[in-house]
Amino acid sequence: MDESRVTWRKSSRSLGNNEQCVEVASVSETVLIRDSKDGDGPRHIMTPAAFRELIGRIKSGGLNL
Repeated sequence: MDESRVTWRKSSRSLGNNEQCVEVASVSETVLIRDSKDGDGPRHIMTPAAFRELIGRIKSGGLNL
């Protein structure tokens, strides 16, 4: 996947000291998630529906984070 035109957005919940930073980007019919400290590192790729479910579970406390 060519990421040269991808616009990454940092999570509003990321800490200001860059210790826990998550970025997301929307590409076609997928959502990409990465650790902003490792821009060339692995990405999690999921559908928009799966991403909405993940965010919902995080907000409701449904995950042991």
